[in-house]
Amino acid sequence: MAEQTTHADIAPGQMEPDDRSTGTPEKPDSAVVRDALGVGVAVGLSGFAFGVTSAGSGLTVLQTCVLSLLVFTGASQFALVGALAGGGNPFTAAAGAFFLGVRNAFYGLRLSQLLALPRAVRPFAAHWVIDETTAVSLAQPTRRAARIGFTVTGLSLYLLWNVTTLLGALGAEAIGDTDAWGLDAAGPAVFLALLAPMLRTTTERAVAAVAVVLGLGLLPVLPAGVPVLVAALAVPMVLYVEGRKASAKGAARSEDTRSGIPNDSQIDSQVETPNDTQREDR
Repeated sequence: MAEQTTHADIAPGQMEPDDRSTGTPEKPDSAVVRDALGVGVAVGLSGFAFGVTSAGSGLTVLQTCVLSLLVFTGASQFALVGALAGGGNPFTAAAGAFFLGVRNAFYGLRLSQLLALPRAVRPFAAHWVIDETTAVSLAQPTRRAARIGFTVTGLSLYLLWNVTTLLGALGAEAIGDTDAWGLDAAGPAVFLALLAPMLRTTTERAVAAVAVVLGLGLLPVLPAGVPVLVAALAVPMVLYVEGRKASAKGAARSEDTRSGIPNDSQIDSQVETPNDTQREDR
């Protein structure tokens, strides 16, 4: 009989078996690399649009490249330069970009458990915790595949994003007016394309819809960058409405129970589940 591995049998520095690999088929490394490169190349090319937009908003080539090298959050970078281009206060623009980037911290909580990287590597890997690396990692069936997907996606996207950012910033003068080309919409378009498949529940779709209404509705009346901050209120608003609905349903069930009126689940159980007498008659 095969020996069973317990927590006591695992040395302190030894990694526990990956729960994701239990009962799931292995995925070839080549397939993981192919998928990761596809995401990295496709999204990395949009760095060109950021370089052009950033240079067109008044930032120098050096400032634009430093943003991509040190910030590397895509949507947050577009939000920052977009607010600055619209004449917004730099502190307000930075606050809006910061709140958009906070989501990466929550990604990190999940990826830290999934990847289980050595402590010495984690500070460097944290810089690559973004939408794309998280999506590719979570789509893998095993820890090994998740690590490969995270590394290949992060490396290819980081290199290509920074190269295309530099090219876009240098070519901004040759392109001319970025508004005429519509490149300022490339960032939000990429972000929405990544976000849309993640909206799977009614609550998530409601939050997104309310955020869009708040952001677009307040855009003409508030300074640039502020509507993004106000749109964050969509989360507590939707959760409050959902909580009220759940409370109302709970109160209705309690009232039906006190009055002796069976609820839907009780009716279904009475109809579908025969009692002992009915079984004997059959």
